[in-house]
Amino acid sequence: MQANPLPLPPLKAGIFREYDIRGVVGHDLHDSCAYQVARSFGTKALQANGNQPGTSVCIARDGRLSSPKLAQAVCEGLRDVGVDVLDIGLGPTPMLYYAAYTMGMAGGMMITGSHNPPDHNGFKFVLQNKAFYGADIQELYTIANDGAWVSGQGSYRAQDIRDTYQAALLAAYEGGGRKLKAAWDAGNGAAGEMMVRIAAKLPGEHFALNERIDGTFPAHHPDPTVPKNLEQLIAEVKRQQLDIGIAFDGDGDRIGVVDDEGHILWGDQLLVLLAADVLKEKPGATIIADVKASGALFDEVARMGGKPLMWKTGHSLIKSKMAETGAPLAGEMSGHIFFADKYYGFDDALYAAVRVLLMLSRSGKKLSELRKAIPVRINTPEIRFECADERKFAVIAEVAGRLKAKHASFRDVDGVRVTTRDGWWLLRASNTQPMLVARCEGHDMAALERLKADLSAQLELSQVRFP
Repeated sequence: MQANPLPLPPLKAGIFREYDIRGVVGHDLHDSCAYQVARSFGTKALQANGNQPGTSVCIARDGRLSSPKLAQAVCEGLRDVGVDVLDIGLGPTPMLYYAAYTMGMAGGMMITGSHNPPDHNGFKFVLQNKAFYGADIQELYTIANDGAWVSGQGSYRAQDIRDTYQAALLAAYEGGGRKLKAAWDAGNGAAGEMMVRIAAKLPGEHFALNERIDGTFPAHHPDPTVPKNLEQLIAEVKRQQLDIGIAFDGDGDRIGVVDDEGHILWGDQLLVLLAADVLKEKPGATIIADVKASGALFDEVARMGGKPLMWKTGHSLIKSKMAETGAPLAGEMSGHIFFADKYYGFDDALYAAVRVLLMLSRSGKKLSELRKAIPVRINTPEIRFECADERKFAVIAEVAGRLKAKHASFRDVDGVRVTTRDGWWLLRASNTQPMLVARCEGHDMAALERLKADLSAQLELSQVRFP
């Protein structure tokens, strides 16, 4: 190690989040930041690879206007610690994961702002085919702050892997079943080109929306968990009487789905349908979902002979739990779907889309029929409200302490999820923002109101107002 000899500006600690690095370009995220983060990650990659010569890291970027310059700075930072860079260019985050997993890379670094506003950007990582998050990301800040980088001179090469990645996605479609009519909405995000390529190779009729990659996101914001962002897709499905509509977020690792009637299938509903398909071939398999998922999901997985496992919210946390348990399938309410069944265990919305189409094609039913067969529960959306970073975890601890004293039935795997005869309510601290997150689900509307009242009372005891 040697101290940094360059007069680089200090990094802002606040951009180093739980699962990635995110900031506003020109405010707390600059090219110099990208350079320092890359040198830090390159140092970590070398260490993890036993400081072997020829240690390689692949990089990719999304379609944001700031991404090309940030990618150039990342490349320079990696090379300046002696890492060989493989640049796979413009594309979705899962394509970067795919390259890292299949091409013998020590790690991968994605330049992306995900679904954040156009003036935001950041970085996601994979190291030795494992999720890179939490303390690992904080260590990047420490290494950069100390200038504790190794030095060297790495090489650079660019490689187009789109054909190989496309083949891996299409391999999931094993044929059979009926031909479908589908609309696909990339939201002008980084998945646009690959979306068009795979749709063109699938049977049936396929219609592309907002496929042109454009970092200003002119049609709508690329976040399929927000109903407003799906309005165009829903209108197209209804107008053309299609079987399904599929949407992606800004970097292609989250999926949104609407059925033939224009109804949105949320992440837990989608996971019920995919779990049914996986459990036919792998009876008794573990299916993982985050703590925000409906109780109907866990009940249905158990009914179908699977082992439901509730786990912490966060794509990196879910990926790690999958690897630990050997689960073939996992998902989050946010639309991250993870397949280790015939795939690599990371969140790839394009791959998930192909598996959804295969499941629907083979079912012989309309997607609306499958949705209606899922038991109905009455629930709130995810409710997010401000709570200072220095206070949010303390509130959770206070609530948990009171629940324990009352001998209440609750899980504390991620915040507190309280179960009563009426259903359940959840309160957790956001890992990425100064916020508390809540959700309630009841067997009927009266039960839901009682659950909301219980949650509100607990928050009031901690001097927090439930919105």
